[in-house]
Amino acid sequence: MPTIIFNRPDNRSERIDASAGASVMQVATTHGVDEIVAECGGNAMCATCHVYVDEGWVARLTPMSEEEDELLHGVAAERLPNSRLSCQIKITPELDGLVVRLPDRQI
Repeated sequence: MPTIIFNRPDNRSERIDASAGASVMQVATTHGVDEIVAECGGNAMCATCHVYVDEGWVARLTPMSEEEDELLHGVAAERLPNSRLSCQIKITPELDGLVVRLPDRQI
């Protein structure tokens, strides 16, 4: 079972086991990661599941769609080159150990 490491704004870190096929957003909301708001429920419409993907993992993710790129222009916290919407990151066995940093705000 793949594991995701969520680094919170207060420097706490949490390792959560994830099911392959789930999104990072689904894993976060199921396990009470409050920094992921996910207002639209994962429909890529709100950008309230913004995360910063650890630099070592960015190239392993599927490429960003135009829709995701557009939504990231409206995130509440600063958009960085490693910004992604966690609803668009699907867990695969190859992403075991994925590290994401949570922004200080989503709205």
